[in-house]
Amino acid sequence: MMTYRKKLFFALITLIIVVLIALGVLLGNLFKNSYVQAFNEQIQKETTFIAHYIQEHGGIHSFLDRNDTVDLKPLIDSNVTILTDEGDVLYDSNEEKIEHPDRHAKVLQKIIKAQGQEGYEVPEGKADFHYYWQVIKTDDEIEGYIVHSSEISIIEQMNQQMWQILTISLGAALIIILMLGSMITKRYARPIEAATMTAIELAQGNYRARTSETYSAETKMLITSLNILARNLEEAQISREMHQDRLETLIENIGSGVIFIDSKSYITLINREYKHLFNVDPMHFMFRSYYEVIEFEEIISIIEEIFRTEQIIKRQMKLPFESEPRHFEVYGAPIIGNHDEWNGILLIFHDITELKRLEQIRKDFVANVSHELKTPITSIKGFSETLLDGALHDEETLRSFLTIILEESDRLQVLIQELLNLSKMEQQVFVLNRQDVDLIQVLTDISTMLSTRLEEKQLTLDIVGPDQAFIEGDLSRIKQVFINLMSNAVNYTLTGGAIKVCVKEEKDTVIVEIQDNGIGIESKELPRIFERFYRVDKARSRDSGGTGLGLAIVKHILEVHHGKVTVESTVGVGTTFTVTLYKKLHA
Repeated sequence: MMTYRKKLFFALITLIIVVLIALGVLLGNLFKNSYVQAFNEQIQKETTFIAHYIQEHGGIHSFLDRNDTVDLKPLIDSNVTILTDEGDVLYDSNEEKIEHPDRHAKVLQKIIKAQGQEGYEVPEGKADFHYYWQVIKTDDEIEGYIVHSSEISIIEQMNQQMWQILTISLGAALIIILMLGSMITKRYARPIEAATMTAIELAQGNYRARTSETYSAETKMLITSLNILARNLEEAQISREMHQDRLETLIENIGSGVIFIDSKSYITLINREYKHLFNVDPMHFMFRSYYEVIEFEEIISIIEEIFRTEQIIKRQMKLPFESEPRHFEVYGAPIIGNHDEWNGILLIFHDITELKRLEQIRKDFVANVSHELKTPITSIKGFSETLLDGALHDEETLRSFLTIILEESDRLQVLIQELLNLSKMEQQVFVLNRQDVDLIQVLTDISTMLSTRLEEKQLTLDIVGPDQAFIEGDLSRIKQVFINLMSNAVNYTLTGGAIKVCVKEEKDTVIVEIQDNGIGIESKELPRIFERFYRVDKARSRDSGGTGLGLAIVKHILEVHHGKVTVESTVGVGTTFTVTLYKKLHA
């Protein structure tokens, strides 16, 4: 690619060469025309002189008889021909030097045909050989013609000399041009070339390109303006990239599914959360029509409604997924540009499944706690009213009713106390009394506590593990966890069943598995068994004296100890609760 400097230099040289050649051709033609004109005038004067000389000395025949031609030759360095009026050649001074006699004869014949008129002729084929003739009269009658012919031999020599001068001038001009051109390009072309390269870099997106500002004052304004433009573009690019990065980061980490559909119904953007929520592959999802890849009719309906109405839509919907139905709050808005051009649609999917679940848990909790409180309160009220109506005087009835009232009061007190404990743990004001706890000893003590109930249901309870298994924790709370779990195992194991407690020590943790071969729990019930007041078998659990808060308390106590509890169960086979506790509590 030819640079600007080379182009300018080449243009200057070409211009000078063309000007010098045109000047040489013009001067050559001018010199030639001037010389030919002077030469013709000279021939005309010489011809007129000879003609007058012959006429004044008695005419042609007298001139030839006196042999005056001998005196004429030294005076005229050209060819003189004397013709009669009939065309006969009486005298030719240089007949032996004529290169083309035929052409010479034709010219002489043309002179005869001129019928007494003087004239001028340049024969074809030799433009530098000139003829001029004049009539010789005697007593006003045409006696003949005097023909003067001469060759301009000096013109070629003059042209050669002129072109030599022009060649020397052109060479000198080129040398001077090279020197001046180098100075000009250094002063003017180089900064322009540098500015051009910088502009090309800017056009290609390299906004860090700059041009040196050490050039001449004539180009300084251009260079300075270009550098200011480059700095402004770089700042604008940095700002745009910063906003773009912020926007991309926001879209990718917004926590809600985002999808953008352009004005031609093609999907052009989806974020990470949308891929996760709907389990889509971007390779088969991007840049395709929304109705080809979106499988939910409810979403397609919202998109079409926005296209049709150009209005913002906010709607909640329940979508069927393979694992479980999920609830979404969908926000859809048209994207319209500054000039009212339609750019597409933005859809945001808020997953409110957990909120719906918590809302349902809240409703169930209110209903359950109301029911749990209502039962003992109703009993207390009913028996109190019965006593007040007259049963007070029957000592046996009085003792029986008061015993029931006391039991219901105790049940109500236990329920309220467990609610308070659970609330206290959830509010993170629960303080652990840390100490070393031997889980084997705890499990053994609980086994002793449950011995009466085990005997009543003819159940066996085996504890398998090392002699000791120490962890760091709150003894009373850890004991409460295993009391609840082992009591449940006793309550939901049929008569004659077996309960097995396995303790395993690992590097940092101790794992306790409580297995029973009781009635089991259905798989759909497992995700909710740690909710407050949630009962798998409501009638049986209420008969057993449970409050429905045991497993919720277990979960929260283990969370405070940074442990966890999991459950596996098969209906009619049994249930296994697995508790994992750290040997050392983290700060």
